[in-house]
Amino acid sequence: MKFCKRYQEYMKGQENKLPGVGFKKLKKILKKCRKQCTSQKPIDGPLAPKTCPDHCPGHKISFFIFSTFQIFYFLEHDRIERWNEEKKNSLLSVLSINQFQRFFFKYTLSKEISVLLLSREMFRLLLFDACVYLHLCILWLMQHNYSVCDGTFFPSLLNEMSEVVGCFNQRAQKLLELHLASGFRKYFFWIKGKLQRNHTALIQEGKDLVTYALINAIAIRKILKKYDKIHYSKQGQLFKSQVQSMHKEILQSPWLCELMAFHINLRESKVKSRKAPAFFEGCSLTFKDGKPSLTCEFFDSIKVDIDLTCSVCLDTVFDPVSLTCGHIFCYLCACSAASVSIVNGLKAADPKEKCPLCRMGAVYEGAVHLEELNILLGRSCQQYWEQRLQTERVERIKQIKEHWDSQCRAFVGV
Repeated sequence: MKFCKRYQEYMKGQENKLPGVGFKKLKKILKKCRKQCTSQKPIDGPLAPKTCPDHCPGHKISFFIFSTFQIFYFLEHDRIERWNEEKKNSLLSVLSINQFQRFFFKYTLSKEISVLLLSREMFRLLLFDACVYLHLCILWLMQHNYSVCDGTFFPSLLNEMSEVVGCFNQRAQKLLELHLASGFRKYFFWIKGKLQRNHTALIQEGKDLVTYALINAIAIRKILKKYDKIHYSKQGQLFKSQVQSMHKEILQSPWLCELMAFHINLRESKVKSRKAPAFFEGCSLTFKDGKPSLTCEFFDSIKVDIDLTCSVCLDTVFDPVSLTCGHIFCYLCACSAASVSIVNGLKAADPKEKCPLCRMGAVYEGAVHLEELNILLGRSCQQYWEQRLQTERVERIKQIKEHWDSQCRAFVGV
């Protein structure tokens, strides 16, 4: 079964209608691109025309530059015989040659060169230089100002990704609140009727949310890969990088890590006496050379592997916190990197402070404490946890004492 059909069946099977990627709609946009592409036989080699179809903005200019460059290349190498009249005319008719000539003369004037004084060899070299220069200009313009496919593909995909991530984060947060509730808060949820669901229902809901995140991540990856394949570009990968910097990538969500830890915690605490459900086979905490990582494999085509080593202290994360960029650190290490005390917390960090790993700014204010992961690591690494707990306690007491000493001195005016 093709993934598109599988994805549609999965989304239709959801009891609560959840937002998803318009996989079929986006594929239709790309199919329109493919149909309108020229059916000419491609030229072998690095100079083969790789362009968007006619309805894409910037297509005519970019196709003209590629064509002019190719004709010049073959003229210079006496290989014009490879071109029949039909191909040559179709390439030259994309834009009139006069437009290129106008640019060429403008380019030569900017270089303060008289075209009349040029030798034949110099003319060829300058023409080559102009072709390459204009080609690079067009590529830059397309990357920064143009969105292909009439500007509908990327904006539509970005909106859908935002809805998917927002829905996933909200539902995962509510589920984890139920599981971690204690004391008065637990009774409050019980009165509201939220805790009437049994243990198996909580497990199933957590599994459904992780599946929802992964299948949408696969859909986004496949549609961007298809976009790059049809347009012979890397715009899909650039878009993915931009989305990650905007924190719209679902695999970056700290709640995905929390749900994976939630799965394993429920299995270990509640299901020891009987066989764990089959879907737990996908989530596991693994240790390689003493370094822990969370691994999830619900589908053959995607694998989530989250490293649980703090890149600041180079040890297993303790009291883990996830920054908005998706990187996980010890809380104490994150406070140190943000130049704030544990008393003030990460919300007091300067927006200019950057992530120690990816150097992205403004990542501390929305940091999330990973409580489920903290419980999981505490159970799995008991000896290390006890040692680290003692070390952390000493450091925290020291920082708290220094903070209040400075506050007292400021109050007294010393």
